[in-house]
Amino acid sequence: MELTLHKPGDHNFIRSVGRKGITVKDEVYRDSLIVSADTLIPDWPVRSMKDITAAHFQAVVELGPEVVLLGTGEKQAFLPPEIMMSLYSKGIGVEAMTTEAACRTFNVLLSEDRNAVAALIAISAAG
Repeated sequence: MELTLHKPGDHNFIRSVGRKGITVKDEVYRDSLIVSADTLIPDWPVRSMKDITAAHFQAVVELGPEVVLLGTGEKQAFLPPEIMMSLYSKGIGVEAMTTEAACRTFNVLLSEDRNAVAALIAISAAG
């Protein structure tokens, strides 16, 4: 799914997402990743929601976002309550949605100058 054709400034933006990968700016990433306006962490080790742990969010917490968009693959899934509460206790909101929806929402939030981080499970990895 093509998300945007133009380059909105110098920050990271997600151009497209699908089975072939997630395109951030002009680079395609085939594995799960974490992305913020100015940081990209490739090869996030989460391949499915069934394997996710609080430790997987350490890099996200270090980026200090106000909200985390968790892309859960092709189907929406939810974090275990203890992981959600650990993020909430740090003042970080979390929204779980499909990876495509998380990518679209990430771009919108960045266009509004919001401090968002997207933690994205690659569709091919989750499928």
